Amino acid sequence: MTPIRLTLASLATTCSLLMAAPAFAQTGPAPYGAPINIEQAKKAMAAAEAEARKNNWQVVISIVDNGGHLVALERLDAQTASVDISIGKATTAAAFRRPSKALEDSLAPGGSALRILAVRSATPLQGGVTIVVDGKIIGAIGVSGVLASQDEQVAMAGAAALATK
Repeated sequence: MTPIRLTLASLATTCSLLMAAPAFAQTGPAPYGAPINIEQAKKAMAAAEAEARKNNWQVVISIVDNGGHLVALERLDAQTASVDISIGKATTAAAFRRPSKALEDSLAPGGSALRILAVRSATPLQGGVTIVVDGKIIGAIGVSGVLASQDEQVAMAGAAALATK
């Protein structure tokens, strides 16, 4: 098996394991829609930044399109490590079509779910959430810099700014 096939096989196995995990036994992830545009990204960023500033949290906020490509990034005096971490959380949420916390939770019991650590660019840390508009994933937002639950709170505020009622 070539290295590329082995990586794809590992990814497929990991995705199968994650899809079967109880944390994902809801109705399934939303499908992808058209990618987030810059105006939508600015709106989500403003809401996330407002949540962070309201709580005096120094974070990095990253917004990616549904393909995991960076669209916007804001650093609010956070440590430099948080830049890559926030991007990783956002791309993980976009790629797996679920919050990055779901991957973190799947690792907790150990066992075969640990295979996720072999997936390049997967960041199984709480703080990345999908941005869903009209029932479709248009992108994702990742936050890093404070407690993981606080990172997710900021990300959720950003995603909620675009959620359709």
